[in-house]
Amino acid sequence: MRRAFIILPLIAVTACATPREQCINDANRQTRVLSQLVNEARGNLARGYAIAESTDVRTLTRTCRGRDANDEIFTYPCNETETFTTTRPVSIDLDAEQVKLAQLEQRLAQAQANANTSVAQCIAIHPE
Repeated sequence: MRRAFIILPLIAVTACATPREQCINDANRQTRVLSQLVNEARGNLARGYAIAESTDVRTLTRTCRGRDANDEIFTYPCNETETFTTTRPVSIDLDAEQVKLAQLEQRLAQAQANANTSVAQCIAIHPE
């Protein structure tokens, strides 16, 4: 759910971006994703466990008020849907997480090099 709040404003900003900005944004996309994954793995190792998020929906029965055709107020049962996110600790294999972090850091370094090349191409294609 949290990612939706990040992606939606990014889409709105991207829609107004210049072709050069859009090109640079696209070039850096993989680097941003890998950076987030590296930070998550580092946090997991620092804590000693991962954090799992789950989104649940529950329906609550409420009493609502309305007006009928004669303009009289009446009450009736109505349902309200509530969505909430909970987090809980999850055990992880610390050795496997360390290996995963090392692999992600290698991929991030390669992605940054590729992104730098792509950004230079974007600047050459779309001079301001």
